[in-house]
Amino acid sequence: MRMKELTLAVCGAFLVSSLAHADTSTTSTTKPYGHQSYADLVDEIAGDEDVGLVESLTGYKYNESSFMQALGVKFGGWTEIGFAGNTGTSKSSHGNGPVTFNDGPNEFKLHQVYGYIEREVDTTSKSISFGFRADLLYGTDARFTTASNFDTNILNDTNQRKLAFPQAYVNVFLPVGNGLTATMGHFYTLIGYEVVPAAGNFFFSHAYTMQYGEPFTHSGGYLTYQLTDNITLRGGAVTGWDAHFNQPVNFLGSVAYATDDERTSLTASLITGSVETGSPHDDHNRTMYSIVLEHDITDRLHYVLQHDLGVESGTSTNSSAEWYGVNQYLFYDIMHNLAAGLRMEWFRDDDGTRVNSFAENYIGVTGGLNYTPIAGFTIRPEVRYDRTTENNAFDNFRDNDQIMLSVSGIFRF
Repeated sequence: MRMKELTLAVCGAFLVSSLAHADTSTTSTTKPYGHQSYADLVDEIAGDEDVGLVESLTGYKYNESSFMQALGVKFGGWTEIGFAGNTGTSKSSHGNGPVTFNDGPNEFKLHQVYGYIEREVDTTSKSISFGFRADLLYGTDARFTTASNFDTNILNDTNQRKLAFPQAYVNVFLPVGNGLTATMGHFYTLIGYEVVPAAGNFFFSHAYTMQYGEPFTHSGGYLTYQLTDNITLRGGAVTGWDAHFNQPVNFLGSVAYATDDERTSLTASLITGSVETGSPHDDHNRTMYSIVLEHDITDRLHYVLQHDLGVESGTSTNSSAEWYGVNQYLFYDIMHNLAAGLRMEWFRDDDGTRVNSFAENYIGVTGGLNYTPIAGFTIRPEVRYDRTTENNAFDNFRDNDQIMLSVSGIFRF
């Protein structure tokens, strides 16, 4: 039996065994994984349920100190260190094929040193309320999340570890109707399911749709309005994809619906507008949408379905381009501090403009665990199998598949 088949069989058996020996007598306190949009990230990773190592080891809650309370702000963050093992190559120059964030084969990397400071708006206020948020990201992940004309000018060197400021915005709450919140500045996109901050994802690695099919950040502004208890509307104007006021204005918006019991949600997001890529197809339209369905099958079993589609009327190399994909996620809470996850994905780069220079189907299956032995520290081991159907995209374009055995540790402040 080849090494790839043996590795995949062992890891598959381990995942099945983990599910089979779940402790069904323990009530899970694990929060839902992923997000309806990047805009929900504050509530997901800065909530009261998240305890950092400082509080876990010393009992000291720095955000509840008299100094921080007087300022009316919150601070938080984490450090992520990871190892991406690849059974198919031992040469770092070959990389992990089109897998980006954890791209160094058989290497330990400092992926994220992430910090944020924020003042939340009071959405229950009867008068105007002001808030802000600023995020800083240092590490190898910052290479993939920089905005042109902004982050790329901060540490413009060849070092793999970069510095980026993925968010810097102000919020203004207006007591109009059910409450209207304006967000203005530089912020994460509303598109998609997976997010840049490591603490917001179940898996260490990322889906192809997130890596190649979606924007990461925008500059501009949008409005959020709670139409009903079940429906949230967002919409505004931004300057393109991953650009800091150096691209034409685009529309960015989303509609989110959640059932009364909050067990099911559906979010549809869209970005459309002109983009400038250079001669001969300067100033043309690019449009994409993302649909995310999240459902709690039981209190322990959670399912996510995502579909993305993007079209571009011209690129720097093609007269047109189209890309699309489908992702499915299944998560199971084994115990209050241990969960298992499975991700199955298919991404189609129909014109060879998003990933490599050739049209291709990218298929990935990832299985992993999240284990939190103490509050503030999470270990995320995973096994990932990738395959292409038409060309060799792995091991420096020598192979059409690969197996990765990876692990990361997240240390919350």
